[in-house]
Amino acid sequence: MPNRSIKGYLFTIISAVIYGLMPLMSKAIYADGVNALTLVFLRNLLALPSLALLTYLKHRTLKIPAKALPGISMIALFGCCLTPILLCSSYNYISTGTATVFHFIYPSLVVLIGFVFLKKKVSVYTFLSVLLCFGGICLFYDPAAPFRMEGCLLSLSSALTFAIYVTLLSNRKHSDVNGLLLSFSIAVISSVLTLLLCLGTGGLALPKTPNGWLLSILFAFLITTVAVVLFQQGTALIGGEKTSILSALEPITSVLVGVAVFQESITVSIAIGALLVVSASILIVVSDRKKRG
Repeated sequence: MPNRSIKGYLFTIISAVIYGLMPLMSKAIYADGVNALTLVFLRNLLALPSLALLTYLKHRTLKIPAKALPGISMIALFGCCLTPILLCSSYNYISTGTATVFHFIYPSLVVLIGFVFLKKKVSVYTFLSVLLCFGGICLFYDPAAPFRMEGCLLSLSSALTFAIYVTLLSNRKHSDVNGLLLSFSIAVISSVLTLLLCLGTGGLALPKTPNGWLLSILFAFLITTVAVVLFQQGTALIGGEKTSILSALEPITSVLVGVAVFQESITVSIAIGALLVVSASILIVVSDRKKRG
């Protein structure tokens, strides 16, 4: 398998694992008085210094070409603004586990958008991987968990906006803005958009203690500087369909963190679901190797 594909798979898997740590860190930051909307703003804003440094070292510029701004703004709006806001808002009505189940229908939506709007062919392997992934995620659902239609609609909306984000990301026209420069540009635009939303809704709630600020800085670095950048680069290397399927490893990480930190138990259905998700990831990698000979 070419080095490009190996890097793409590794970037996406590492990104999924880091994303799986997000609920644990979010709870600690929320306990310091921060709300979901402000956390989305902080995770973009506080990542800018590290992203700016890395971007300048790599590209020797922080300038964003004017012609690329509309496309990057759309990517930022759907992926780094609307998606986390919708998903975090759904937690007010349904459990995080239930919200995750609804959110992770997005790999199916990525494939569907590509097939309907971009006229992409769907291979048998991709179709089977999507089915395995979808079935596995559904097994994470707890029937005893709280359920309200508002939460369902919010989490389903987050799946749609993230699917649009992945599709836009993997079909960009301006290849001169890529890698870290793209990630930095998205973070800048996302910071501005979420700040305006915080101020417009009166929802700005900053950390109250030094520990809260330190946690927020660490959260921004891990999620935006590391996980988001790796996901974006993984998408550029192997395509939106494959990254979306591999990213389903995220809830498995969250479950393992719950067991290790909160002494939560793993049910038989969750274990089977995890096995199906891992099988989907293995299938998509193996099929790629076969296709490349």
